[in-house]
Amino acid sequence: MREFAGWNTLTGRPVRKAVKRALGLGLLGGVAYGAWRAWNARAQERPSGVEWSAAPFPFPPVPREPSAAKATAATREPWVEPNADGSCPPTHPIKAKLASGIYHSPGGANYARTKADRCYADEAAAVADGLRPSKV
Repeated sequence: MREFAGWNTLTGRPVRKAVKRALGLGLLGGVAYGAWRAWNARAQERPSGVEWSAAPFPFPPVPREPSAAKATAATREPWVEPNADGSCPPTHPIKAKLASGIYHSPGGANYARTKADRCYADEAAAVADGLRPSKV
């Protein structure tokens, strides 16, 4: 039994070997990380032949001639505040209740009696904000 006496103590050979391996791996990892950082810093300093310049803030838009349908969809907000009585404007007919996370489409059973917290342009915009359709 004498040969197994040191297995569970700090002076035992297996524990020493494990600590040495862990320290060796840590040292090797540190050297590899330092080499990677040095290589990455040199790669950023090297000219690549392509010149990049910072864009001004906010980036000025490129003038385009979009069609009327694309221009209307691009300038329209995904959601707007409802009218004072809780109804939605004709451009944003989807009524959403934020507390319940549900949106109501025109023609739905509860659409007329729902007082909206937000009005969405389409169902995709409501789903993108994390809302789900009403079951009825």
